[in-house]
Amino acid sequence: MSNAAFLAFAGLVLFAVVSPGPAVLMSARTGLTEGFRTGVMLALGIASGAVIWALAAIFGLHLIFNAAPSLLWALKIGGAAYLMWMAWHLWRDAKMPFIADDARPVPRSPFAAYRLGLWTNLSNPKAVVMYSSIFLGTISPGTPTWVLACLIAMILLMETAWNSLVARIFSMDRTRAAYISLKTVIDRCFGAALALLGVKIVAT
Repeated sequence: MSNAAFLAFAGLVLFAVVSPGPAVLMSARTGLTEGFRTGVMLALGIASGAVIWALAAIFGLHLIFNAAPSLLWALKIGGAAYLMWMAWHLWRDAKMPFIADDARPVPRSPFAAYRLGLWTNLSNPKAVVMYSSIFLGTISPGTPTWVLACLIAMILLMETAWNSLVARIFSMDRTRAAYISLKTVIDRCFGAALALLGVKIVAT
């Protein structure tokens, strides 16, 4: 793999990672409501979902979707339904009071945060399309397995680092204080954004 191809791959992955979407929204909200540590576990789950989509791209899942478009359509419907379900819960519970004492509310378990991150990213079928495009555009046939493994590790690292950073920013006391004062508005904005992403997945 040439240096130019590597830099192109890294740049495209970085663009895919930082692009606003369900993963970034969930990282931000988890940092706000449950703290940085829970946000890191969520980020690891998100990164694991990205790795699964990247592996699917390597093994040609996009070819299967091209041959059987109904499978991609079913995946889009399922992913959109999951995002809409999360959006509904955010909107419905927006008026519930936030515990504003010195300690944060008891966060979900590490495994539950990881699982939420995993399903959040797996519910976005655009990821497999994006990673398929990245691999097809930068990786030549016959690329050694160890090189592919390094590229997968890069995806895992970038996804984890970026979403952990988002969770860290939103877990800061100043950000949290602003959230407490505007909880209903912010939660409903998060919910509306997730719902719009769900609609966008189905529509494109």
